[in-house]
Amino acid sequence: MATLLHVLGIIAIVIICFFVLTFIVYFFNLDMKLTAALEPLFIKHYDKVKRDKHL
Repeated sequence: MATLLHVLGIIAIVIICFFVLTFIVYFFNLDMKLTAALEPLFIKHYDKVKRDKHL
């Protein structure tokens, strides 16, 4: 029984940490800041893509 409570406690801690992490990302808008930092790489890749010009 003690091991079950220990496992449930660990699962609860992991879930709480995940929630706090996602809240921090949301609060500081880190996902869009990362996207803005990676945008030059995305544009460079997109410009190299072959396109069908016969439409």
